[in-house]
Amino acid sequence: MRYRIALHPSDEGFAVSVPGLPGCWSQGATEAEAIENIREAIHDYLQAVEAQLDGAQVREVDVTV
Repeated sequence: MRYRIALHPSDEGFAVSVPGLPGCWSQGATEAEAIENIREAIHDYLQAVEAQLDGAQVREVDVTV
């Protein structure tokens, strides 16, 4: 999967967020470190979402933007 990320320069390096995954943030001293850290954060975020869906009836819908 591919996700759009937003890099934000900060005093400590870079903060990074995923607009499509509310609350999914990370940071790093360098841009490369921030990107690697957000990959891990996305993975953990998606695992938590899957755990919340356990036992639920899940459907998919198409949305046009």
